[in-house]
Amino acid sequence: MHLSPAMQNVLGEQVTLELEASMVYLQLSIQLDDLDLPGMTRWMRAQSEEEQVHAAKFIEHCLDRGFAPQIGDIAAPKVSGSRPIDFFKAALAHEEKVSESIRGLYRTAQAESDLDVLPLLHWFIDEQVEEESSISEIIGRLEMVGESGAGLLRIDAELGSRQPDISADSE
Repeated sequence: MHLSPAMQNVLGEQVTLELEASMVYLQLSIQLDDLDLPGMTRWMRAQSEEEQVHAAKFIEHCLDRGFAPQIGDIAAPKVSGSRPIDFFKAALAHEEKVSESIRGLYRTAQAESDLDVLPLLHWFIDEQVEEESSISEIIGRLEMVGESGAGLLRIDAELGSRQPDISADSE
């Protein structure tokens, strides 16, 4: 039930990537707060917290299998843009990066015949489909309203009503 060196390596990298995602979302929340969009700010902060839960899921799996992962270097997030749509596009790009990493974990698990990690990876594959879909929908709505202040404020209010996602704590 121990992890192979290859699995240790990729799972350790995934822990770091999930924490990096948390920092990206936190930076995006700062940018949106600076634009006086409290709903979008709250949404991004909730995403940041969810990414920390994701990192913890990987850490717990590793520890349960006798491996203590080390968090790698995390560079300060570089976020460019000045409009909410720019920040949501940055979020989508990062989620796509995480999705590809999860698929890489799955391929490594297959190559290493590591059946024990598959339930965790299946949960994450489903989660990433949901994450990308959710952000894509927000981007579509932002594109639809364009520069309309009223439309932007409506989306901001809707995103601000987000409730904590208790499913992030379950596997």
